[in-house]
Amino acid sequence: MNRKESVKPFKRRFEYHNHLLDDATKEMNEWTGENKVVEIHLFAMFSEVFKPHNRDDAESLFIVGTRDTTPSLEAVSVTPVKPWLFSRVFALLGSSFVLLAMLFLVFRSNNAVPGMIFIGSLTVPFSLLIMFFEINVFQNISVYQLLTVFLVGGILSLIATMILYSLIPSGNGVSWESAITIGFIEETAKMLVIAYFVNRFHLNYIFNGLLIGAAIGAGFAVFETAGYTGQYGLVTLLMRSWQAIGTHTIWSAIMGAAIILAKDRHQPVTGSNMVAPKFLRFYLLAIALHAAWDWNAPFAVLDILYLQQWVLIAVGWLAIFVLINAGLREARTLQGQRILKNTQLGS
Repeated sequence: MNRKESVKPFKRRFEYHNHLLDDATKEMNEWTGENKVVEIHLFAMFSEVFKPHNRDDAESLFIVGTRDTTPSLEAVSVTPVKPWLFSRVFALLGSSFVLLAMLFLVFRSNNAVPGMIFIGSLTVPFSLLIMFFEINVFQNISVYQLLTVFLVGGILSLIATMILYSLIPSGNGVSWESAITIGFIEETAKMLVIAYFVNRFHLNYIFNGLLIGAAIGAGFAVFETAGYTGQYGLVTLLMRSWQAIGTHTIWSAIMGAAIILAKDRHQPVTGSNMVAPKFLRFYLLAIALHAAWDWNAPFAVLDILYLQQWVLIAVGWLAIFVLINAGLREARTLQGQRILKNTQLGS
């Protein structure tokens, strides 16, 4: 067999996987209203992470969202998003956790444990939240609003979850029936809180929904992880910390964007929006991802290197990238409509 012939199977396998990816993004993109494949360019999207940025660059991002710093629709950037600040926040929180761990391990200081639990629970969800804050191209949500949703929304979603748990039997948490029930309860609780804040802040854009959803999901994740760590120890913290890249924060972001997709622009979220196909598809996807995450699948292969979790993380992020594409498409459409309107008024 010559070299060209030996390469062919690998080429065919790559093309097959690429075809699967295209089919998946096209299907999800149809849920947003566009019948096209979404091209995902990870290196381009995160290219700014590896470039130098100074303090002024960071501070300019944190001051957006006020009456004076929210850009007009014409000034909104519709170029592909390239977040970077989240990586610095992650490095800051991660290094803080390492220092606290050193304090605990070297000096045997139990006083470091509460800090480790708090910072460890916060690091990944909050860093993801900053990423969603960066990619909100409309820059119409301030840091103060974001922290309010993160803290208050996270707690409210936990309260709503406990209320639903008291009303709906959830089982043992590992069977597929129980996993679906838990997924339904927790995602529904977060969805209700997301809808409340969307109405509270009069939000109308897909990127807004992604951000508000991520804030509530991140708050939920931080408090839940801290609680579980208090019960089961620091090993639980380490496990849940890395897994947070693909759990509550992105599941809730998906639902937040879906709520915006389903509701009428400049109108509040209503019950009828909750049964619209544009919402239901992504809502059911979030429940399915959550249920599959909790399910103790009877397949040994899924336990190898946490394959089950990595597959679900990939699917969740696939939905996020599709919704980011939909958000940029929405911004371009709105800008085009505004330009056309201004042209007609000027003629």
